[in-house]
Amino acid sequence: MLGYGLAVSALVETDEVPRLLRLAKSGDIAAFESLLRLYEVQVARTALRLLGSRQDAQDAAQEVFLRLYQRISQIDSAGNLSGWLYRVTVNASYDILRKRKGAVAVALDEARLPVESSTEATLGREQQRKLVAEALRTLPDKEKAAVTLRDIEGLSTREVAGILGSSEATVRSQVSTARLKIRKFLRRRI
Repeated sequence: MLGYGLAVSALVETDEVPRLLRLAKSGDIAAFESLLRLYEVQVARTALRLLGSRQDAQDAAQEVFLRLYQRISQIDSAGNLSGWLYRVTVNASYDILRKRKGAVAVALDEARLPVESSTEATLGREQQRKLVAEALRTLPDKEKAAVTLRDIEGLSTREVAGILGSSEATVRSQVSTARLKIRKFLRRRI
C-alpha cells in the first residue's frame, strides 16, 4: 500500500540513521543490521518494481546490502543514505536486466501513475494494475526507472535525478514521456 511505503520512508529518515551509520562504520554489526532492517522494504520494493521477479529482486537487494557493507566507510554520515540506496538498487537492477536481456515484468502494489477516470470506471483495481505493469514492460529501462521512482515511490524530481545521475530536466522529460506511453498503451488496450 502507498501509505505503508510512505511510512517506511518517514521512519528511515530519522535522526537515528546518522548514529547507526557512524556505529556501523566503526564495525558495529548490530548497527549495520539495524540499517538493513530500516531499509530492506524500500530496497526490495524498488527492485521488485524494476525487475518484476521476486527472485531477481531478492538477488538485487542482496547485492545492494553487500555493496553497502563493502562501501560503508565511503558514505557520508550526514548524507542521504536513502538516496544512495535507491541509486545502488537501480544500478543492481540494471545489472540483472543486462544479464537477462529480455522483457521484464514489473510488480506494482499501488501505482500512482495517472490513469484516466474512464479507465478506472471500466477496469477493476487488479486489472488496472496488470495493465499498468504491462505498459511499464514496454518502456526503456531509464524511463521505467524514472517513472517508478517518481510516480510509484513518490520521490521528488531532484531526488530521482540524483539517483539516476541525470539532470532534473532529463528526469521530467523521461517521466512525461513514460506517462504518455503508458496512457497510449492503456487506451489501445481498453
